[in-house]
Amino acid sequence: MNDQPTRIPKRISQTVLNSLKGGVVPRIGLPYITVGRKNEIEALLHDVDIISEGGASFRFIVGRYGSGKSFLLQTIRNYVMDKGFIVADADLSPERRLQGTRGQGLATYRELIGNLSTKTKPEGGALTLLLDRWLSTVQSEAAQETGLAPGEPALVQAVDKKIHAVTSSISELVHGFEFARLLSTYYHAYLDGDDETKAKVVRWFRGEYTLKREAREELGVNIIITDDDWYDYLKLFATFFRLAGYAGMMLMIDELVNIYKIPNAITRQYNYEKMLTMYNDTLQGKARYLGIIMGATPQAIEDKRRGIYSYEALRSRLAEGKFSRPGARDLLAPVIHLEPLTAEEMLVLCEKLAEMHASLYGYDRKLATEELVSFIKVEYGRIGADQNITPREVIRDFIELLDLLYQNPTMSIEQLLQSDEFTYATSEAVSDEADGNFAEFTL
Repeated sequence: MNDQPTRIPKRISQTVLNSLKGGVVPRIGLPYITVGRKNEIEALLHDVDIISEGGASFRFIVGRYGSGKSFLLQTIRNYVMDKGFIVADADLSPERRLQGTRGQGLATYRELIGNLSTKTKPEGGALTLLLDRWLSTVQSEAAQETGLAPGEPALVQAVDKKIHAVTSSISELVHGFEFARLLSTYYHAYLDGDDETKAKVVRWFRGEYTLKREAREELGVNIIITDDDWYDYLKLFATFFRLAGYAGMMLMIDELVNIYKIPNAITRQYNYEKMLTMYNDTLQGKARYLGIIMGATPQAIEDKRRGIYSYEALRSRLAEGKFSRPGARDLLAPVIHLEPLTAEEMLVLCEKLAEMHASLYGYDRKLATEELVSFIKVEYGRIGADQNITPREVIRDFIELLDLLYQNPTMSIEQLLQSDEFTYATSEAVSDEADGNFAEFTL
């Protein structure tokens, strides 16, 4: 059953174990611990192929806190970056929404642009790198096609022509004229070594200009990115990145529960209206080379009083049909409901973690498969576990168990599983979960 690679770099093992024990998803090392979710991953990867061919997609990943939403999002994020996609991710919060009266929508845009990531810069902050790499690539291509050396006027003209081809394609889109003009401004500042002007263009692209007058004086454009139109610029970026040689752009927006929590009904409706616009764009072909995945809890989706289903136009598009049910979900539908991991899948995951822990701390794995089975039985045998247990809880318990056994070699797993402290702690966890007192981690 153990298919763990023989050697995992200690840096990765340390990051994975510490992140999981802390209740968050590691940014690296996911392939070493991914189990289950095969069907969900395949469904999302089918979208990736469509996006790279010029299409668009919109999906909701729905699951309770700790069920693996963010883990799945991170897995897809890493995969699409390997396939040449640009990825931008953001978590919604009271300060970051899709629409707001005090710039909350623009704050989400800024977060997404600040988190632009590529395979070579997966930690985010890749905007300047992307612009410079695009210009460098255009210059190299022009030099190869013409046989001219850098610095020759004819080469500059050839590069200008290639830049114009890209900006012309973009200028036909909504707000594309100004976007293309700023790309051209950036190019000439790049040629002249004018870092100040380059920084101003990047600032504009990041949505950091608040006054049109300031943008007009400094860059010669009459508009700025606002709370109302920020999504249009993400569509422009998706097209630009494709023209710059990337496969497409994937947006990942998690914690939609923060829209559900908005107390003002009208403000919630404005956010759902923005969501509907984004959804319709992807289905109607108004967006290209763009994928959008949003993460939400079942309540944030299905509550007809405050959730997404309270907005009839979205409910009628997203609600499950008559034939989908637990165990037989339609994974080609816009909403993907995460089924709980089975006990067998959790056993495989625990084996992977036990191997990783042993490799990190330099000891031979002591826990036999039978002992891991005992641990899983205890976890899944608790009252209400069939409805309330989540992978996050089991993983955190198991890593703590591994840490204690490593630090106390004379202890056995049976002693820990039968201790009053473990029994009390696990029953309390189920009780809290049943009452809806979720710890808002991101796993």
